[in-house]
Amino acid sequence: MVAGGRPARAAARAEGALRFTIEASVEQVLLVASLFFALAANRTFLAAALRGRDVTEPATWGFALAVVVWLAALHFVLMALVANRWTVKPLLALLIVVSALANYYMTRYGIHLDATMMRNVLRTDWAEARELLSLSLLPHLALYALLPLWLLSRVRIVRRTWVHAAWHRALAFGVALALLVGALLLLFQPFASLLRNQRETRYLITPGNAVWSVGVVLAREWRGAAQPRQPIGLDAKPGPSWATRTQPMLLVLVVGETARAANWGLNGYARQTTPELARLPVLNFSHVSSCGTNTEVSLPCLFAPVGRRDYDEARIRGSEGLLHVLARAGVAVHWRDNQSGCKGVCDGVSNDRVQALNAPGLCSNGHCFDEGLLQGLDRRLAQAQGTQLLVLHMIGSHGPSYFRRYPAAFERFTPACEDDDLQHCTREQIVNAYDNTLLYTDHVLAQLIAQLRAHREIDSALLYVSDHGESLGENRLFLHGMPYAIAPDLQTRVPMVMWWSDSFARNTRLDAECLKRRADAPIAHDHVFHTLLGLLDVGTALYDARWDVTAACRNTAPPQQP
Repeated sequence: MVAGGRPARAAARAEGALRFTIEASVEQVLLVASLFFALAANRTFLAAALRGRDVTEPATWGFALAVVVWLAALHFVLMALVANRWTVKPLLALLIVVSALANYYMTRYGIHLDATMMRNVLRTDWAEARELLSLSLLPHLALYALLPLWLLSRVRIVRRTWVHAAWHRALAFGVALALLVGALLLLFQPFASLLRNQRETRYLITPGNAVWSVGVVLAREWRGAAQPRQPIGLDAKPGPSWATRTQPMLLVLVVGETARAANWGLNGYARQTTPELARLPVLNFSHVSSCGTNTEVSLPCLFAPVGRRDYDEARIRGSEGLLHVLARAGVAVHWRDNQSGCKGVCDGVSNDRVQALNAPGLCSNGHCFDEGLLQGLDRRLAQAQGTQLLVLHMIGSHGPSYFRRYPAAFERFTPACEDDDLQHCTREQIVNAYDNTLLYTDHVLAQLIAQLRAHREIDSALLYVSDHGESLGENRLFLHGMPYAIAPDLQTRVPMVMWWSDSFARNTRLDAECLKRRADAPIAHDHVFHTLLGLLDVGTALYDARWDVTAACRNTAPPQQP
């Protein structure tokens, strides 16, 4: 009887736990949820709002209380507009999960969830995304997602007649709105200053930042999908030098990933992270600015006629780019990708992916080393005809798993971080792993140049430029993607290197000494579009010699405009 009683008691306890419920109205549930979001999901925003204030001052505590009231009232008002007895639990379940994930990555890496970052998140492939999933995420989700979700599942919404429901909703909404306005009036002066000087701070308000940014991205994507890309450079045509060329011309544009200028050996970094390039006759540009702080922005901008200087995202994403203009003029264009795609830049032109090439010994677990970009290059060079542009898109130094970006032979700076979660490594280990990725990029570029030099029957040149930089723990920031206005130089200063064969310089009349004098001048992604038009001698009204790095150093007239 005793033995039989234990299972019965256990079953009774389990049944009791299952019967555990909390009766509450929709408004009560929204109130608790609003306080949860204000206190648990907005620690980063609260820290930003309180930055610079003395915590020992009573005024600071009053300010903090007003901020919490404002956040809770804001969430209540917004959720009350769409929540009812049937929608409140699904709505809150979604917001709880979103806020838990957003808060984890914002706190972990110091990011802002604006529309640009959210587009980057939505377009990240699985191979990249799984590197951001670590065991440290599990306890965070257990506390900030699973526990609230379990409590939410135990809530039984009280039924009311529609008259009583409307009356209670109007009363609760009115009180919340009054608190929202009252708190805002108390906070107006410091808030106005904060949001005026640091507008990006609003993208720390969670989960509103994620919901708003997803909405913006989807709206823009829908508008973009509804309209075809606008053609540009319809007047593009070969320049006069095409008729006098006696051998094929090939320009290789290598788009790097997450290489920052501060750690680039050719820029004077304390470590020599570019030993192979240092032994080659390359021209290093030491003061180069990127168009964005993530690939989603920088890549389309890099191939647009007007970049950061007059940035218009809708115009850039809604128009063709450099590759289409060159192809229209007769340049044979090919894009090879070893990353998460070309972000629309190569749509409509010849392209392939390294993973599909089955490069022996270079691919595993969904990743390929960048040497795979050179697969079949000798055959391509041997068969080269006419004028060609080959674009190689690297995986480069993409984080956080820097240790996965290079073969074991390039682990020269040790100890290197070998964990997908950077929080488990010291800053020295993180920098060591990152610098090893640059060593490998240096090797791949040197190999590429060696192959180009071996084919003297081709006028060849190479231009390497990274898409954006990277933070490695400075000011508690990691990775990249900060809003450009507040991004550190480490995320916007990038390396850029150029090499050319003797025959390329001779046939384009490129004055090497003149170009060397420009090596330390400020240069930006904005220059790439016009520099490539100039070097390939493609004539179009889009060409602007002022943004062609080589224009003043080519002893020839600029590309003719129709």
